[in-house]
Amino acid sequence: MKEIVDKALASTVKRRTFMKWGTAAGSAAVVAANTLPLKASASSAVETVSAEEIKSVWSACTVNCGSRCALRHQVKDGVIIHTETDNTGEDVYGDHQVRACLRGRSFRKRVYNPDRLKYPMKRVGKRGEGRFERISWDEAFDTIADNLKRIKKEYGNEAIYLNYCTGTLGGTVSKSWPPAATPIARLMNCWGGYLNHYGDYSTAQIAISLPYMFGGSWVGNNCTSDLVNTRLVVNFGNNPAETRMSGGGVIYHLAEARKRSNARMITFDPRMTDTTLGANDEWVPLRPGTDAALVAGMAWVMITENLVDNDFLSKYTVGYDENSLPDSAPKGSSWKSYILGNGKDGVEKTPQWAAKITSVPAETIIRLAREIAMTKPCNIMQGWGLQRTANGEQASRAICMLAVMTGNVGLPGGGTGAREGSYSMPFAAFPTLSNPVKTSIPMFLWTDAITRHDEMTDKTDGIRGAERLSQPIKFIWNYAGNCIINQHADTNRTHEILQDDSKCEMIVVIDNHMTASARYADILLPDLTAAEQPDFAPNGSCGNMGYTIFCDTAVEPLYECRSVYEMCTGIAKRLGVEQAYTEGRDQEAWLRHIYGESQKMNPELGDLDFDAFREMGIVKQKNPGEPHVEFRAFRENPEANPLATPSGKIEIYSERLADIASSWVLGESDIIRALPEYASSWEGHEADHAEQYPLQMFGFHFKARTHSTYGNVDVLRETNRQEVWINPVDAQKRNIKDGEMLKVWNDRGEIRVAAKVTERIMPGVVAMGQGSWYAPDRNGVDRGACMNTLTTQRPSPLAKGNPQHSNLVEIAKA
Repeated sequence: MKEIVDKALASTVKRRTFMKWGTAAGSAAVVAANTLPLKASASSAVETVSAEEIKSVWSACTVNCGSRCALRHQVKDGVIIHTETDNTGEDVYGDHQVRACLRGRSFRKRVYNPDRLKYPMKRVGKRGEGRFERISWDEAFDTIADNLKRIKKEYGNEAIYLNYCTGTLGGTVSKSWPPAATPIARLMNCWGGYLNHYGDYSTAQIAISLPYMFGGSWVGNNCTSDLVNTRLVVNFGNNPAETRMSGGGVIYHLAEARKRSNARMITFDPRMTDTTLGANDEWVPLRPGTDAALVAGMAWVMITENLVDNDFLSKYTVGYDENSLPDSAPKGSSWKSYILGNGKDGVEKTPQWAAKITSVPAETIIRLAREIAMTKPCNIMQGWGLQRTANGEQASRAICMLAVMTGNVGLPGGGTGAREGSYSMPFAAFPTLSNPVKTSIPMFLWTDAITRHDEMTDKTDGIRGAERLSQPIKFIWNYAGNCIINQHADTNRTHEILQDDSKCEMIVVIDNHMTASARYADILLPDLTAAEQPDFAPNGSCGNMGYTIFCDTAVEPLYECRSVYEMCTGIAKRLGVEQAYTEGRDQEAWLRHIYGESQKMNPELGDLDFDAFREMGIVKQKNPGEPHVEFRAFRENPEANPLATPSGKIEIYSERLADIASSWVLGESDIIRALPEYASSWEGHEADHAEQYPLQMFGFHFKARTHSTYGNVDVLRETNRQEVWINPVDAQKRNIKDGEMLKVWNDRGEIRVAAKVTERIMPGVVAMGQGSWYAPDRNGVDRGACMNTLTTQRPSPLAKGNPQHSNLVEIAKA
């Protein structure tokens, strides 16, 4: 295996040497060789490689960026020498090429990374020290199976937990998220089940809160491609240029649709993101966690100037004014009363009131409120960053009120206020069976379920399926994820919890690399990359064109690495459930079965057999109808198509939330309201300890990484340095210059990170790319600049979700 890796590294050096020293003609030939059909050939001053010696193999970048991009690995002598991307279709909008970004194109750097795990290992030091010794696969499987049997006998299946992991989000058989869709879930379901969780790090607050307003289990928005019909886009914290930046992603569709509609876009965000840099855009900076206050100030303008859509509000909503309140609601609890100061708090939500909270000038609030109300149709959308706050549930519902008040819900060119929607190509999933265990925890509280399970109930911690937890978490599966430590909050607290192996007694990590989380494993198993195994990679965030990629085996598995399906099969045998688990199928047989099921549910695949699909590599399918408009049927006929709320209407005032607010046990500053009111954050600019830690800190998606994936790829890391963004006003107060090394700290920890002094972030706020790998020194100072060293594990009130953008810090020169 060392010889294979040496060949891979040598080929990289050879190509770099050529690009540096080759002739101009030779350089052009290399570019041509990367783009022409395989029957073409190229020659250079260094070597001559005929196209017949190079095999092109379809694969995909399967990480959690919201897109799936096609890769075509170019393989010579069993080694990936470079990676190209999609070259199919007419390359026009609706049949475009799904071109990978530089992360996907650097995939070979993940396959041949120095951090690559090579063989099974067991821990020999303390958890987190990263000290392991090599063991055989048989010993690994025996150890895991024996511990599962012991823990099941002593604590039951509820003590077994599948951790949240998204490193292989785009797979089918190799899928790592949601955990209930993984091979490990199938294994556990064959053997009595596991403790469930609900929510996720990305969307916990918005996923729970919006159904109280609109009903259902998930509230979407109009498809991105529907923006061809809009005149104005109002964007709260949504940044697809960095979160959905690939060729199959939302940013392409957003740009193409706006090109056709010439819609102006207003973006509210503490940071001037890359999405806001285009023509016809306006950036409005506002403090983190104050979106609901901004909406309330705009609502005051719309109501007092009679700019709301009264006909829509009267017909389709509950709780806008006193006449439409449910019988159980107290007098003065309508949205209109709250805005005009006739509610319980007696405060008029004027633009001046909102300006003091948000730092958006009152004049700007007035001007933009009028523009939003008077421009039809108008699409309101929000990203997911703003709901990852202490008051994110309130903020998400408040933003939707702009769409509701202006009557844009259910209209082409309009929207709901949620994140953009997308068309998905119908494709079957790997069957994981049903979980016999019904108890479920909010996923953000998994560390609490290790340390204080006996305190956790349905009324205190959002436990579902039972009144309380019966057992602590004793066994954790962590497959393809860095959330054991890196992506979870308050890394120092998590480190302390996990180091005590009398609490959680067994952690099994399955991964490609020695990540920060892998260092906490008791048993560490080396996984295959997407380039070393066959699988399907469907994409569900691609505007008006869905597609599925066949990831084929580009290179033979390196070292002793095995697929997660093969691992689960070996453990299933030791647990006595091998036949129930495999049904006699290996991984490829499952893929053929899944494809057969996909053909049944998708007539477009009917005449295309499995082997033909495999050879094609990517199959694209355009939305057969008009771009999706969320709640269109409800808008056209609300009696025949009621919403899945108790009233069948949009519930501005929610009786269900009023009941929860009165029956749950909440902390002193935890706020759940029947209305989408502004709630001050317990770790925001109005908090008591803001004098000690005067800067609000949040994280953003970073181009060099997908969360933490690709964080160990040298060329990406070198060209995208981990930095903290700080406004010149705040930098000058602290005598900080651009590029200097800083210390950033609060009561939870301290990191070292370089300064990026820029006017693209508002004063009083700092931000850094999330996902950098946690690397504490012997004094506990994180030299890896992982922002979760500074974030809190205190959950949001309703979702019990991740508030990792509600943080107060101080900064100084290191």
